[in-house]
Amino acid sequence: MPFPALPAPLTDALSERGYGEPTPVQAAVTEERTAGRDLLVSAQTGSGKTVAYGLAIAGELMDAGGSLGPASEPVALVVAPTRELALQVRHELDWLYGKAGAQIVTCVGGMDPRAEQRQLQRGAHIVVGTPGRLRDHLERGRLLIGALKALVLDEADEMLNLGFREDLEFILEATPAERRTLLFSATLPKPIVSMTKRYQRDALRIEVAGTGRSHADIDYRAVRIAPNEMEHAVVNVLRYHDAPGAIVFCNTRETVRHLHSSLLERGFSAVALSGELGQNERNSALQSLRDGRARVCVATDVAARGIDLPGLGLVIHAELPNDAETLQHRSGRTGRAGRKGVSVLLVPISRRRKAERLLSEAKIRPEWEGAPTADVIRARDEERLLADPVLFAEPSEEDLATGRALLSGRSAEEIASAFARLYRSRLPAPEDVYDPGFGADPRGVDHGPQEKGARKERGPGGPTVWFKLDIGRRNEADPKWLLPLLCRRGRVTKQEIGAIKIYDRETKFEVAEAAAKKFLAAAEGMDDDITISLADGAPSGDGAGKPRGRPANRSRPPFGAARPPAEGKPRGPFHKNHSGGGRDGGKPRRPKRKA
Repeated sequence: MPFPALPAPLTDALSERGYGEPTPVQAAVTEERTAGRDLLVSAQTGSGKTVAYGLAIAGELMDAGGSLGPASEPVALVVAPTRELALQVRHELDWLYGKAGAQIVTCVGGMDPRAEQRQLQRGAHIVVGTPGRLRDHLERGRLLIGALKALVLDEADEMLNLGFREDLEFILEATPAERRTLLFSATLPKPIVSMTKRYQRDALRIEVAGTGRSHADIDYRAVRIAPNEMEHAVVNVLRYHDAPGAIVFCNTRETVRHLHSSLLERGFSAVALSGELGQNERNSALQSLRDGRARVCVATDVAARGIDLPGLGLVIHAELPNDAETLQHRSGRTGRAGRKGVSVLLVPISRRRKAERLLSEAKIRPEWEGAPTADVIRARDEERLLADPVLFAEPSEEDLATGRALLSGRSAEEIASAFARLYRSRLPAPEDVYDPGFGADPRGVDHGPQEKGARKERGPGGPTVWFKLDIGRRNEADPKWLLPLLCRRGRVTKQEIGAIKIYDRETKFEVAEAAAKKFLAAAEGMDDDITISLADGAPSGDGAGKPRGRPANRSRPPFGAARPPAEGKPRGPFHKNHSGGGRDGGKPRRPKRKA
C-alpha cells in the first residue's frame, strides 16, 4: 500500500530514503479520519513511529502548497524522555522536512542552554526536547509557544516511569488549549489513559502494537545457564553470533561496570553506558559504536533509551528485565528497518519461572537452548575463516610478492597453519559452560538435552566412586553451583554425578564408576583454588559435621521435573525452600543452623 497524498517536499524526502510503502503505524496515522484529531497511539520501538508523527503533523506545519513559512515561534513541539531519543528524533525530522527548509531546534539536558536560547531566538518551526529542559526554557521565557499547533509526547510511558509526570503536566498546562496533541506510547498503563482524558479532546485511539510484526524480524533465544555462569555465557553468545554490533543489558550500574571490564580483559571492543557517565563520555561511547571502533555496548535500560545503533544484530539480556514491556523495548533495539536480529535471554536455574512469565506476557515463543560451547564456537570460527572475503579477493602485486617470499622458505601447509593461528589469536577465547538442562514442560518449552516423552532420573544408578573437594559449609558450598562446577571440571554429565554431601570443611560426592577414571584425570589437570581428589570411602557423617544433600542410594530428578512433596523438614539440595542460593543464582548464602 503506497503512502497517501502528501506535500511534495515530504514525498520527495520519503522517496530518496527508500520508503516505498508505509509501516502499519505510519499508514494508520495518515488516514483521512485522523486529520486534525488528537491521537493516542500504541506502537512498539522500531515500528517507524518518528516518521509516523512527522507525517501526522504535516497539516499543522505546512500550507496546501507544502510551504512552512518563516521560522519564528515554534508550530510543533516534540517531547522525548532522553537526550539520545530527542537527538534521534531531530535527525529523522531533519531529513523528512529538510526539502521544505524546516528549522528544528533541540533542547536537552547536558547541552549548553545559552546556545539553545540563541537558536530559539533565531526562530524555529519544530522544537524537540526533554521534559526538564523544556520546562526550564518555558519558565525562563526563552521558549515561546503561543503559536503552537501540535504537541507530540513520544514514549509517554517511559517518561512517567522516569519521573517526568510533573514536568509533563506543566508543559501540557502551558501550551495553548486549541493545540492538537499526539501521544505515542509502547504500552497504555492507567496513568497514560488518565492523562489522555485530562489533556486530550476526543482522542482517536490507534493500536498497532501486539500484532506480532514487532517480533517478525527478531529471533528470540532463551539460553539456560548454570549459577555464576552469566559472564561466561555472555562471552560465548557474543563469540558465537559475532554480530557487527551488539548490546548487553544489565539491571544495575555495578553489573555494567563489572561486565564491561571483564569483556575488555578478554579482548572484546566494548563500551559501557550507564547513568553515571557524563554527556561527553556518552557521546564518545556512542560514536565509537557508530564508526565501528567498538562492537559491544554494555548498558542499563535507562542509559540505552533512545539510542539507535546501525547494524545492531544482537541483544543479550544478561539479567532478566523486570517486566514484559522492558523486554520488548530492549529487544526492539535490533531487527529494525527490515534487518534481522537476535534477542538472547540468559535464564539461570532460579529464574526460569520468571523468564517463562515474561515471555508469555510478551507473547514470545523463544527457542530454548544451552549456551554455545567452546567446541561449537571453534567450529563456527573455522566456517567464518573459510568464508572470509579476504580469501577470495583479487590479490595486488604487493600481496603476490609477499606470498612468493613466504613460499620460498615454507610449505603452503605451514603458511596456511600460520594464517589460521593469526586469525584465531585476534579472537577472544571461548569459555567452558555447562547446560543445566532445565527448560520447558508439557506446556510447550523444551526440556533441553533430555529425550522427549520419557524423563530420565539423574544419578549413576550403579557402582560409584567417592571423591572429595577441599571446600565445605565454611566456604558457602552449595549443590546448586557445585554440580555445574563438577560437570565442567570433570568433563562428565549431570547423570554421572550421584549424591553430594557437604560438611564443615569438605564436600564428598559420588561419580559413576564407569566415568571415575576420566573424571579424575580431567579434574586433576585443572589448576585453580579448588582441589578434587579420591575419598577414602562413602561418608559416614561422623565427626565432620551434618551432611547436606541426598543419600547415596537416592537418585535425583532433573532440573525442572515435578517432585513429590517432602515429608517433614526439606533436606534435598534442590528443594525450593533450600537456603543455599540467592534469587538470581548469585553468591549462595550460608545455611542457617539451629542454636
